[in-house]
Amino acid sequence: MRQPGALHDLRPFSIKTKLGTLVVVSVFITTGLLMIAVRTETELRFITVFSVIATLLITQFVAHSLTAPLDEMNTVARSISHGDYTRRVRGAGRRDELGDLACTINRMADDLEAQDQHRKELVANVSHELRTPIAALRAVLENVVDGVSEADPETMRTALKQTERLGRLVETLLDLSRLDNGVVPLRARRFEVWPYLSGVLKEAQLSGAAAAQRQGMPSGSGRHTRTDVHLHLDVSPPELTAHADAERLHQVVANLIDNAVKHSPAHGRVTVRARRGPTPESLDLEVLDEGPGIPESEWHKVFERFNRGTAAGKHGPDNDGGTGLGLAIARWAVDLHGGRIGVAESTRGARIQVTLPGIP
Repeated sequence: MRQPGALHDLRPFSIKTKLGTLVVVSVFITTGLLMIAVRTETELRFITVFSVIATLLITQFVAHSLTAPLDEMNTVARSISHGDYTRRVRGAGRRDELGDLACTINRMADDLEAQDQHRKELVANVSHELRTPIAALRAVLENVVDGVSEADPETMRTALKQTERLGRLVETLLDLSRLDNGVVPLRARRFEVWPYLSGVLKEAQLSGAAAAQRQGMPSGSGRHTRTDVHLHLDVSPPELTAHADAERLHQVVANLIDNAVKHSPAHGRVTVRARRGPTPESLDLEVLDEGPGIPESEWHKVFERFNRGTAAGKHGPDNDGGTGLGLAIARWAVDLHGGRIGVAESTRGARIQVTLPGIP
């Protein structure tokens, strides 16, 4: 590792070292030529001319080695400012300050290229997600207007489902936008974990049952319509308390439960487990299901936006796949608390772990 301060400034290949070496070499050349002039009785003007020429040649060589990389960095930086993130600076392997600067510019270009790609994918995915319910809603309304179908309750329920899907998607995107911009306040408070999580699980059961009772086209809203999956709550000790934003934590738990239920087998079981964390009022949460699990190669992509997994939609009767935004919402809500969320090893099904830090 490179050390800061004076030792860092005097490293063997730094620019300061090179400039110092240039001065020393120039002095030695001049001194040597003067000694030769004294011994050979050569005129001083010839020695002065030779000394100046030699010093200029050495200076030109050193200056070129320093300015050439700067010219290339300037060209690459100008390309980046114009939206071309594919250019990279050569010389990142140099062992001086210019090498450090080249590495920094290349890392910046990598980050900007990744952000630009993410932006393009986000626009494409949002357009696709919005187009599907809009097309379905338009088809329903056109059938009613053209007299193909009657505006009966069943048709109106189908139109309502697509409208709800649009509303849910827009609301989710707004939540992500607020989180990205850091405008979501964190209203943390102390609460009892058992009654709180019991309410979240009961709401998830009622939401799934209500969705399952609807008829017509599937809503595609991302919420499950399963009634055969059993939700189990395991809190220890029963009087466990935590310090967090209840509304944001609700988003985390509800989205994790929804994801687990959708990937559970018929008559499967989803367990929400809560334990006391290592610090005061901290909380360790786990959501486990009995589905096919998540391949380790996919762990790093689970919480990406619009990610549905390679096997999405193949497990259980509820296979619409959703929008792929629920787990991204969960990750951002946990990050807002300063906590951690991730996939853990499990002998059966998927296991998502959440750690909230409690009182700061």
